[in-house]
Parts: sequence; C-alpha cells; structure tokens
Amino acid sequence: MTGFREECAVMGVWNHEEAARLAYLGLYAMQHRGQESAGIVSMRSGEHVLHKGLGLVGDVFKEPDLARLVGDAAIGHVRYSTTGQNLLANAQPLAANLLNGPVALAHNGNIVNTDGIRKRLQEKGAIFQGTTDTECLLHLISRTPTNEIVEALKMSLSEVVGAYSLVVMTHDRLVAIRDPNGFRPLVLGTKANEKGQTSYMVASETCAFDLIGAKYIREIEPGEIFWIDENGTHSEIFAKAPRLSRCVFEHVYFARPDSVVFGRSVYESRKQFGRWLSKENPTEADVVIPVPDSGVPSALGYSVESGIPFEFGIIRNHYVGRTFIQPAQSIRSFGVKIKLNPQSAVLAGKRVIVVDDSLVRGTTSQKIVRLIRQAGAKEVHMRIASPPTIGPCYYGVDTPQKSHLIAANQSLDEIRQFIEADSLSYLSLEGMFQALQSAPTQFCAACFDSKYPTPLENDSLAHAKVATP
Repeated sequence: MTGFREECAVMGVWNHEEAARLAYLGLYAMQHRGQESAGIVSMRSGEHVLHKGLGLVGDVFKEPDLARLVGDAAIGHVRYSTTGQNLLANAQPLAANLLNGPVALAHNGNIVNTDGIRKRLQEKGAIFQGTTDTECLLHLISRTPTNEIVEALKMSLSEVVGAYSLVVMTHDRLVAIRDPNGFRPLVLGTKANEKGQTSYMVASETCAFDLIGAKYIREIEPGEIFWIDENGTHSEIFAKAPRLSRCVFEHVYFARPDSVVFGRSVYESRKQFGRWLSKENPTEADVVIPVPDSGVPSALGYSVESGIPFEFGIIRNHYVGRTFIQPAQSIRSFGVKIKLNPQSAVLAGKRVIVVDDSLVRGTTSQKIVRLIRQAGAKEVHMRIASPPTIGPCYYGVDTPQKSHLIAANQSLDEIRQFIEADSLSYLSLEGMFQALQSAPTQFCAACFDSKYPTPLENDSLAHAKVATP
C-alpha cells in the first residue's frame, strides 16, 4: 500500500511504578502508526516530567531518559503529521501549566474546524508555539470558566468537530476521551502492579497491551469520557453523534493485524476481504502472492477461497523505511527497488495474482508489476482488497489531494493500463461491509465513497458531501 501516511498512537498508564517504561513499550508496539516523533510525560506527586523528540521511539528514548521519567502515571504519543509540520513544537504530548496545575495531552485524529478555532483564539490574544490542531485544545481548556478538568474538557470539546481519541493527564487523574463519531480506536486494559493493585492502561491498539502483559477490557465508547483518580474509575457519555463513523481504513491498512479494533480482529477482517475479493473477481491463475507485508492476510483469504496456491513471490527487506513516508518521488522510486525483491523461482512462467490492501497513486503498483514481469511471470493480475480510493481523509490520515488519487481521475481500464497489469479488480464497497459483517452506517468510508460524516469547515473542504445518518 502506498500513498497514505500514518496517523498517530496514544498511550496512558495509571498506578504502576514503571508507568513510563510501560508507556515506552506500548508506543514501541504502535510504532507503525507514526514515525516522525515520540514523547512521554510521567507524573509523580503531582509533578510532570516530559521527554520528547523527533524520530522513532527507540531513537528518542535512551536509558537515561527513561530513568528520569519517574512516577506511577504516564501518557505517551507517536506521531505522523496529519495537521501541522514535522517540528519539535508539534511533537506530543503537549504540556502546559494551567491555573489548577499541570496538564499533558496526547491526541490521535484530526479536528476539521481547527482554522476557525485558531483564528478566534488568536483574536483573543492566544499565542501558539506550533501548528498542530492539538494545541487548540490546550487553549480551549485554559479558557474555560472551571478548574475541574473533566468539565473543562467537556466544555472545550463542545466547540470541536472531527476525530479525536485523547489521553489527558493532570496532577491527580488520567482521562481518556473518544469523539462521538468514534473515528479512531481507543481501548482500556488492566495490569497488576508490584503491590498487587490494579493498574489501568489506555492505548490506540490492543497490540500495545499484548507486549506489556495487560488484559484488554473494552473499548472507550464513542462520546465517552473515562477517568481514573484516587477514588477509582469514572465514566460518562458526554456527547452523541447521529451515526457511528469508525474509520474502516483501520481494518484495511492502519492497524496491526494482531490487534482487535472496534471489537473485531484486524487479521480476520483482512483475510475476509481477500475471500470476498476472490468471490467477486474469480480469475484463472497459477499462484497468489501478496504485496508484503500489508497484503498478506488478504492474499491468504484469496488463496483459500479460490483454491489457488499461496506463495511469497516478493520478499521484503524489513530494514528499509516505508516508501510512502519518503519526501520525494525520486526517493520513493528508489525505495521500491531496494525494499521488494521478486522471486523468479516462484514467478517464472506463471499466471500471477498479486493482492495488495489498497491502490492510491498507482506509481508503486506499476513498479511492482514491472518487477514481477522481470522475474518471468507470464501474466500479472492485480487485485486490491478494498474499494477504489476516491476521496481524501480529513479525520487523521494524510491522504493525497483528490487530484493525486488515481481512482478519482481515471477509469478502471486506464488504471490497469497505467500499472501495466493484465487485469485489475477492486473489492466492492458492498463486499467490504459483507466481509466486516457490518452495516455501512457503522463506519466512515469517505475515502471510498466521498461521504463525510461531519461538516467540513475549511473552504478547501466545502465541496465534500456529508453523509446522512
């Protein structure tokens, strides 16, 4: 899959003597969600300690940094910039000292009315250090007429439209919040500390819990604000939306396949995408191969349903960065060649079905088809385990502009010719939801149908259609 950029991941730990180290491990497990920056804020006796930087988790945090992050509570964040530039000022968690004490905040998602909020705040004298939408939330919180953080958050979020899964830490509590549409995942877990007491964990994905040995309890519900303090756990639904809008692309690509997202195994979803893709697009061939690694579960499903043998016809070099996070097309082109190596022994003289999770610009798919042909394949049939991507995402995914989305501007046969495949087929929108065993009204699929679940304030977004409940 190429063209999309990663979003973010958040992590929170409460009542554990190694809170910062657990947050570090959780972020490490969720590194796939963001590679630009990482940060952790720990809390001890009401005081916050912050360390963050640009780069991968393992590069930002060394042993002296973790040793300094003392305390029994912590929040963490890894980021890929969907709003704002890749600057240290934009790295999260964001931290500030407000009237009632320190507040640290980490955010996954994207606020679509940021421009209007920022302008109103600046007109009232607000000074911004960075360019991220998350900073607006800190300003809104600081200007509420209450010092009670839960009430301040509810008041602030009433002005916000868009996607947000948040973890917030003050001097005496940890708060987890999910927007009423439920765009981005946020899950709750527990783990015993050294005293045998219950520690609470919040994370963007369950794979973080697997690494640190925490037990998955449940999702933070859409529109829920959940908090933990010295008196235990508390929860309330603070807002409701006309419909759920869980991001279907979490199951198509973003989440790790070993995570449970929106109550469903990601691996199983992708395998079912492949099965439905085979049902909808039966093709005579000798071998089914995935584009590694994102296409593997769907290719397995395609193979099982079709009866065509599955093989690893392309071997990936895991020590090369993902092509889609490179800044220049020339580097992307080079990256494909050094990252993916076709196996002639598997492909030569064969009719090959190639399964990938999505097709965005088409440039990398073209290079992959060429590599497979150079390895001696007789036919190359490209199969995409999701519908055509025709719309940008405004809810936390840095997708290309519509003019750069090949399916939004070219016909199926024109795309096939561009990528130089013998045939090209996508999973239908209906097939995708059949595979998920869910109604379309439970998900946001705006990248596939251009129906956006919320109003889009910015002038550049005004043309977009808004989905009805």
